[in-house]
Amino acid sequence: MKKILLIATGGTIASKKSDSGLKPQISPEELVSYIPSILGVCEVETCQLLSLDSSNMEPKHWSMIVECIQEHYETYDGFVIAHGTDTMAYTAAGLSYMIQNSSKPIVITGSQKPIDLDITDAKTNLLDSFIYAADDKSQGIVIVFDGKVIAGTRAKKIRSKSYNAFDSIDFPALAMIQDGQIMRYIPMEPYQEDVKFYTQLNERIFLLKLIPGIQPEILKYIFEHYDAVIVESFGVGGIPKSISEDFYGFCKQYPEKTIVMATQVAHEGSDMTVYEVGHEMKARCNFLESYDMTLESVIAKTMWMLANQEISKANQEDIFYKNINYDVIFGKNRKC
Repeated sequence: MKKILLIATGGTIASKKSDSGLKPQISPEELVSYIPSILGVCEVETCQLLSLDSSNMEPKHWSMIVECIQEHYETYDGFVIAHGTDTMAYTAAGLSYMIQNSSKPIVITGSQKPIDLDITDAKTNLLDSFIYAADDKSQGIVIVFDGKVIAGTRAKKIRSKSYNAFDSIDFPALAMIQDGQIMRYIPMEPYQEDVKFYTQLNERIFLLKLIPGIQPEILKYIFEHYDAVIVESFGVGGIPKSISEDFYGFCKQYPEKTIVMATQVAHEGSDMTVYEVGHEMKARCNFLESYDMTLESVIAKTMWMLANQEISKANQEDIFYKNINYDVIFGKNRKC
């Protein structure tokens, strides 16, 4: 029988009502007690690593999770992380870059309702996660939620209350779990390289969300204080005239800064070749383009890429467009 470690970090799944609202209070041992059928699936041991509302989850906590898994990697056959839903997609993306080539499954799950309620999605999500983690064909970083198995870099929270809170963006779910059975859609090839752990991240990343009429005054501060600027642009991408001259000027003044163009649109990605505002940026500014990556993955990958010396010394473009855990599907073939 497989031996799985449950790593508790807080979140709604472990919350109870307090005077000021829901607050993580349920221990990982209690979580397991709500799914007694787990005894027929795998052997479970537990670790209370954090007790956070996931709105308070930060990159330093991703590093703590990585360190915990690395410390126990040889002892267990798989890992289940109980996590809040609000930043779950960010954590899943972060772990996808920080733990690469893991032949052992690392499953992130949570719920929209606490596990101690009579009507809740928590019990099903947690049980499904252990079923997936204990299966011989499972590997790598995934989210298991509402019967879907989603690659860690493709997940996005799309609903704030409903049980089907997460979707796999522009890429099929890896599998579905129904009545305890795993139905796999994407065959998993065994990793050819050994597992590799990273614990360093560069948090000096600024996400600049464009809005109609955005003004350039903030740009000077951003370029002076951050190592990378991720521009969440309109549609397929471009820099509007209201900030374009200042933006290009700062790109020229700070050539060492990493600039990434992303999009506010959830599906179908960016393509800077379509409109004049994108063509102009290609002509005047050296930058990376997100293409079909999710915004969560763009942010996490940039943090990881800039923090690790052996990576940042290499060609950033090659590293950014390297496919890691399904994060880049068409981007490399489309880049100009």
